Amino acid sequence: MTHRSRYGKYTGGPDPLAPPVDLADALAAIGEDVMAGYSPEQAMREYLRRGSEQQRGLDELMQQVSKRREEILARSNLGGTLKQVKELLDKAVLEERKRLARDLDDDARFAEMRIENLPPSPAQAVTELADYPWRSADAREHYEQIKDLLGRELLDQRFAGMKQALESATDEDRAAVTEMLRDLNELLAKKAAGQDVDEAFEQFMDKHGEFFPENPQNLDELLDAMAARAAAAQRMMNSMTPEQREELMQLAGQAFGSPELMEQLAQLDSQLQSLRPGEDWGGSEEFGGEEGLGLGDGTGALQELAQLDDLVQQLDQDRPGARMDDIDLDAVSKLLGPEAALDARTLADLERELRDTGYLAKGSDGALRLSPKAMRQLGKTLLRDVADRMSGRSGSRDMRRSGAAGELTGASKQWEFGDTQSWDVTRTITNAVQRKAADGRRDGRVRIEMGDVEVVETEARTQAAVALLVDTSYSMIRAGRWVPMKRTALALHQLISTRFRGDHLQLIGFGRNAEVMGIEELTALSGMQYKGTNLHHGLLLANRFFRKHPSAQPVLLIVTDGEPTAHLERDGQSFFDYPPHPFTLAVTVRELETAGRMGAQTTFFQLGDEPSLGRFLGELAKRVDGRVVTPDLDDLGSAVVGSFLGSRTDLPHDLYSEFGMGRGWWA
Repeated sequence: MTHRSRYGKYTGGPDPLAPPVDLADALAAIGEDVMAGYSPEQAMREYLRRGSEQQRGLDELMQQVSKRREEILARSNLGGTLKQVKELLDKAVLEERKRLARDLDDDARFAEMRIENLPPSPAQAVTELADYPWRSADAREHYEQIKDLLGRELLDQRFAGMKQALESATDEDRAAVTEMLRDLNELLAKKAAGQDVDEAFEQFMDKHGEFFPENPQNLDELLDAMAARAAAAQRMMNSMTPEQREELMQLAGQAFGSPELMEQLAQLDSQLQSLRPGEDWGGSEEFGGEEGLGLGDGTGALQELAQLDDLVQQLDQDRPGARMDDIDLDAVSKLLGPEAALDARTLADLERELRDTGYLAKGSDGALRLSPKAMRQLGKTLLRDVADRMSGRSGSRDMRRSGAAGELTGASKQWEFGDTQSWDVTRTITNAVQRKAADGRRDGRVRIEMGDVEVVETEARTQAAVALLVDTSYSMIRAGRWVPMKRTALALHQLISTRFRGDHLQLIGFGRNAEVMGIEELTALSGMQYKGTNLHHGLLLANRFFRKHPSAQPVLLIVTDGEPTAHLERDGQSFFDYPPHPFTLAVTVRELETAGRMGAQTTFFQLGDEPSLGRFLGELAKRVDGRVVTPDLDDLGSAVVGSFLGSRTDLPHDLYSEFGMGRGWWA
């Protein structure tokens, strides 16, 4: 038996062979907007609208729609059919005059007078010549072409492609069209009367299905398609000048030389408008181009304009409940091309992945939030940016040693007294076998001696308790430091949670008051609209955190752009004054010195180049043997992460190369 395979376009949904969408770019952009104060929902909408360097967004697709719309209106005008009618009429009259000039009878002179006195309006002239006895066969043929053209154009307005299908049609073909219109009007009348039309529709399609290549499956599908086309035809008439409309109305009666066609079409339009009143029957457009469109092509242009308008509504995702899946990708491909359809499909896939794979999660209030999964992915991106900035700095150091618990290095060493690591069994037995072979013994036994034993080599690790204090006062927003601060916190959180899991990290925001925050809370924190820099309260929380981890090395990192202007009083209320009150400065210094006595390695990160702030932070740093770093905003993440890494004496070896650690790695 021969098996035949058939291949065709995949139509079963998303392409199963398409590569997965890259969410890193989208998450980075969304995270940036969330840190700037957008809700995750708004941030996702903004990304879909704006796109990125790698991905066109909805705005660009809408610009493409607008450009296509302008091209149609600027290229075309609606006088194509009238122009063709006039050209055929001029040919008919010219041929008839030639023939009459050769005829010498009195009737020829009378006919000449009639031809010479034709009205200037082509429509009136065509009507005037309806009963004219043509002497020239060529003239008669040109005149009949006018009636045939009008019939085909009027049908093409309602049934796309009919103009070409009825070219060189016979009387039987035209009679079949008229019969189809009669049957269609009867079917629509039954529908309007509320009768069951399922069986009647099937009978109609069995008889006249050749006129409907789109193959509607029920009467509603047929109605939708025909009403959209008929409404476009009406908008085309509305878009014409009054003179053009009057000319066409007069010419319509000559279509196929039979008034019945126009009567059936008028009845069809009336029923379609009654059954589908929601279509745009009253709109119009302004065409200003040189290319004349016939009635059918003009209707097609108006229909395309309507489809472009519908596409704009789909691409406008600002309405409540809008989803990218609502966009008709086939319409995008048809109207804007396959590349635009691919962009729209990618955006839809991105939205679906963000919603359905756990990157955006609904909170208890129903609002979308960045999920922990999204925060980890965003943290990876930010940490990679930090590593890129720090890598390339020269110098390295090797702190690997044995004899204490820590990270495995993959190497081993001979056991020495005091080593507590696990044996490297493979290397130990190999040493014993090699020693036996060297001794020449052949007794089949392998004896392990102390000199054979090797232990796994580790990197010594110490725990750290890291308190990152970030200024959340109003000045941080005003000076554009809000987002860099959050990016820094997220990068440090990612580093510690993935590469230093034994360490402890606490994020503390200090504005008028201070509070401990989770990374999700800090990332989504709205800008504080009140003044106050309560470093005192932040240090109180940091010292409490250090006391909870007495065996860990305290690391204190403080990001600020101003002097302390608030402190926490005994009753729990915040006191604010500017310039800073002496008591505020005193209690802040006291709490900082408490951190110093606990052994905290302290670094201040000064944002901005205010000299007085630099002098003040420098004095604070001297009291606890700390230091002050003044990074650019773009380098804030590198400075904070680098300061943390510099406080460690036990870095995993791969971090040296990844972050470019070495002598003088950060200045």
